[in-house]
This record gives sequence, structure tokens and C-alpha cells, in this order.
Amino acid sequence: MNMQRGKLVSGGRLQVPADIRRALGLADGDSVTLHVVDGELHVRPVHNALRRVQARLRPHLGSGTSLSEELIADRRHASGDE
Repeated sequence: MNMQRGKLVSGGRLQVPADIRRALGLADGDSVTLHVVDGELHVRPVHNALRRVQARLRPHLGSGTSLSEELIADRRHASGDE
């Protein structure tokens, strides 16, 4: 995708062209992460950032490990609901 121009509109909102939103899989109301690197604004859909973190953690998990199930079990144990 070639570089395109967006626009800063009232209230500091950034207007992103429709084809860039489509390329990123963004719809109205979706959350994004914003990061400034060397004076440039990097925008990433939260769902992409989450997938990247999950991919980085996956090699450190044992086979068949469910972190959500472990968290639920820990919470139940802590509350005495076992």
C-alpha cells in the first residue's frame, strides 16, 4: 500500500482513509494501539497486537496448557470456591 494522507480533525481525532482502515481490518469503534517511534506515529489494531503477544508466549507454554483455565482455578482457590 502506498503512503496516503489522513487528516487531524476537531478534538485531536485522526481521520484515516477508508482503504487503510480496510487493509488493517478496522471498523468504527475498534480499538488501536498508538506508539511514537522516531517522530512517527505507528497505529496497530489491538486484535493484531494481542495475536503478536500470544504468538510470542506460545513457545513458553506446555502442550495442552490453558492459561485461562489456570487463572480460573487460581481465582476459585483464592476465593475458597473449590
